[in-house]
Amino acid sequence: MSDATPLATTRNAVSRPRVGFLGVGRIGLHRMRAIVDTGAVETAAIFDPSPEMAAAARELTPEASVVSSFETLLDQQLEGIVIASPSALHAAQSIVALEQGVAVFCQKPLGRTRDEAAAVVDAARRVDRLLDVDLSYRHTDGMQQIRDLIASGELGTVFAADLTFHNAYGPSKPWFYDKALSGGGCVIDLGVHLVDLLLWALEFPEIVRVESRLFAKGSRIRRDGDDVEDYAVATLELANGIVARLACSWHLQAGCDAVITADFHGTGGGASFRNVNGSFLDFSAERYRGTQREVLTLPPDAWGGRAAAAWAKRLAAGERFDPDNDRLVAVADVLDRIYGR
Repeated sequence: MSDATPLATTRNAVSRPRVGFLGVGRIGLHRMRAIVDTGAVETAAIFDPSPEMAAAARELTPEASVVSSFETLLDQQLEGIVIASPSALHAAQSIVALEQGVAVFCQKPLGRTRDEAAAVVDAARRVDRLLDVDLSYRHTDGMQQIRDLIASGELGTVFAADLTFHNAYGPSKPWFYDKALSGGGCVIDLGVHLVDLLLWALEFPEIVRVESRLFAKGSRIRRDGDDVEDYAVATLELANGIVARLACSWHLQAGCDAVITADFHGTGGGASFRNVNGSFLDFSAERYRGTQREVLTLPPDAWGGRAAAAWAKRLAAGERFDPDNDRLVAVADVLDRIYGR
């Protein structure tokens, strides 16, 4: 007699981690859908200040409770929480959740400063709970392949990199333009992805020097001032000799919705990751040898929810604190240095 049926019965009997969702706006709802689709966790409860958004999210999982506050959400015997609230709240809410023994998946940035990010990582280490941040571009097929090329030495010695994230629009919510609430402008909103992609693709080398220039409405502003930048450029010198140039913006007149690129230059070849036709979602990746080019990936690629789905599966597998979380602090440290903090 086959043992397939008893095994399936045993797996179905295993309870899934109970997860709560804090903030289910456009991004939060998308990440919630990706997590629900894994089937790895149980959606226990939802809180969003907008009753309409909370109701829309509950349609994904009618069994979930809609609660009235963050505190009530944590009272639902959760094992994990997905945080998609305003940036000013990320660090404090993450720490409160972690200290109650709840694993955290947080939208970027984890904190407005290096110190805030480090405090969250320290809390996760102290209570031995899973922590991750939605640095989603790592999970694109194109960047995965480019990272593998670099690691294998296929590009030779990488000596330079250029990364860009220009946005024809800007955030619609007022808090993004208040530095005390947001931590900064386009750098902490968009540049965080560039810094993370650069360091992640190169296995997190030490940063020995950072130079930057910030602008608002076409005029240069103080890096440590109260103004929020809408255009920024930075040069990073890495301990391994690589020089990287980063640029990002809001409200840029670029002839399309967005310009998103990551180019890596090596002695044995190059590789490029870039959005297609101004899209925020569609990307291609190519490898270069002299004047020849090889297509690595083309759309479609449903990458947006992969980071969230991966966290849910790791939670269901019983994973705890990951020492690689210290790399989240390394990214936040570079952002601080770009801001002159």
